[in-house]
Amino acid sequence: MIQGEHITKSYQDVKVLKDVNVIIPEGKITSLIGSNGAGKSTLLSIISRLIKGEGKVSIDGISTAAYQPEELARKLATLRQIINIQVRLTVKELVSFGRYPYSKSKLNNQDKEIVGSAIRYMELEHQSGHFIDQLSGGERQRAFIAMIIAQDTDYILLDEPLNNLDMKHSVQIMKLLRSLVDNHGKTVVLVIHDINFASCYSDYMIVLKNGELLKAGGTEDIIIPELLHEAYDMEFDIREIAGNKICLYYK
Repeated sequence: MIQGEHITKSYQDVKVLKDVNVIIPEGKITSLIGSNGAGKSTLLSIISRLIKGEGKVSIDGISTAAYQPEELARKLATLRQIINIQVRLTVKELVSFGRYPYSKSKLNNQDKEIVGSAIRYMELEHQSGHFIDQLSGGERQRAFIAMIIAQDTDYILLDEPLNNLDMKHSVQIMKLLRSLVDNHGKTVVLVIHDINFASCYSDYMIVLKNGELLKAGGTEDIIIPELLHEAYDMEFDIREIAGNKICLYYK
């Protein structure tokens, strides 16, 4: 379980997070939702210790401040929205970076097997020798997620993993994340803008607005017109289709 207590973050005189208290359950997909500027990515970055904020974050009862960097990297993996790699890497080389917290740059046979397994899991065997800049958007995103899988942490934090992906690749990524939770016992936390993907694939949702926690709970508690209207300042019509709550909001 991840717990954030009194999380506050300011940039100069602007508070982007205001005394936020959250609990992220173990072994589930938790989605952070809300409009632009709600504070979702900032909260994710503070939880992963990529940026500093006020308050306390703990993982399984231990403050993240108590972890050494390599210890935290073996507990929690983070994929940021903007990834800027200056050197030319193949898919296999990129995924191998996931093993750095364990073996540095000297991969042993176990590391190599884990890297190969992550590549196979993301169905990238035929692209393993290709350079990242030769891949399609969906393949590239899968390669970065394979790197996170190779890191083999209990907790996986993803900032907008569906960004710039088409519908087919978005569904593929969400199914793979669902499998990581259901079949491998991982805990996945993601920032996501598509409310219907959040509704269909999440177990738990955290709604932020203007840097404040609006509500947290299961899909049944969150995907309701009144709450979504408050979060997004627009009207929603909720329909149940194949057991999922689908939001209509285009009118």
